[in-house]
Amino acid sequence: MNNVYLFTSNHLFKELDNLIQLQYSGKLEISNSKKHNWCLYFIHGQIIWATGGTQACRRLRRHLVFNIYHLKWQEIVAEIEDLALDYWDYLLIGKLYKQNRISQVQTKSIVENIIREVLFNLAQNIHGNNLIYQQVKDEIIALPINLTNANMFLKYMQESWLNWVKSGLTSISPDLVAVLRQPELLQQEVTPLVYKNLERLINGQNSLWDLSVTMKQNVLQITRSLLPFIRQGIVELITVPDIRVQVNSVVFPQKLGATNQANLPLIACVDDSPQICKTMEQIISGKGLRFIGIHDSLQALPILIQNKPNLIFLDLIMPAVNGYEICSQLRKISIFAQTPIVILTGSDGVFDRMRSKVFGATEFISKPVDKHQVQKILNKYLSRQDTEETTMPVNLAFSY
Repeated sequence: MNNVYLFTSNHLFKELDNLIQLQYSGKLEISNSKKHNWCLYFIHGQIIWATGGTQACRRLRRHLVFNIYHLKWQEIVAEIEDLALDYWDYLLIGKLYKQNRISQVQTKSIVENIIREVLFNLAQNIHGNNLIYQQVKDEIIALPINLTNANMFLKYMQESWLNWVKSGLTSISPDLVAVLRQPELLQQEVTPLVYKNLERLINGQNSLWDLSVTMKQNVLQITRSLLPFIRQGIVELITVPDIRVQVNSVVFPQKLGATNQANLPLIACVDDSPQICKTMEQIISGKGLRFIGIHDSLQALPILIQNKPNLIFLDLIMPAVNGYEICSQLRKISIFAQTPIVILTGSDGVFDRMRSKVFGATEFISKPVDKHQVQKILNKYLSRQDTEETTMPVNLAFSY
């Protein structure tokens, strides 16, 4: 049985220490008032994996690519099924290990460093916030390597955050990206060699964590050294969206023969959340309909034009291109003039619904996605005539 608790950030270290002493096995889900989420995985009181925050892909790339010269991020591909899980990044590391692309020593180092980063990120983001946490005892992942004692991770978490606070860096996140705003002033402050290195590294692409790994220095030292330049406005720290891992953007179920499958209605879901697309795929393709999931909003339009789905589920809030823009562009294309476009929204705000209608949306369903809502949409907009023309019957009167 899972239990949900509410407590303050001051109790976090005590709670983690308690789980270690009790030799807890399972997952610990943590979230704060800003809707940031983290997951810690335990086996017999040992922390074997940690994930969450807002920069999971950057964090993974940092420790895979920056430390292992032969790996290229664009060549690393995650399985769509794995992305529906919180520990997809752990599975990807395990996949690279099984393929002998990283050694056991490298795997151990990568896992330990990522756990340390997540614990620090957790400590900083929960500072001053109330927390909700849930123990999921039946969710356990296997670990092929031996890790540092969990008490060492907890000690690092406490000491690193305390040192960060003592250095006056409470408001600065290592996830922030450094940008050189006034290079001419920096030249006056440092030697030509130091300037050349800083100009190369502070390029608007590297976070403080990235600089730490690249320069092989503690992130605290890196941030302290940049602090005078930050205060003078020479260097600015900015927030950037997370990068993406390569996935198979389009997924079709393989239950039917190619001929019959081609005649079935095709349902598209455009959402940057792999979990949402996975849920939609299970509901839709599990009932015999074709499904296409699109995670990259920049690729949504060409993929939709190429595949011409019969119905489109569309997320509103996505990086790069939002749902309003995609909906508006689709309505300008003749083949999509009458296609039902159903907005997926985490908000019940009247303004969002009115604005979506203006841009051409047909209807809305709320997140988290409910299978009964999806069923009603499919029954309403996939006409009986269309389904009767398929070579295999499609039962849209779903039973659960």
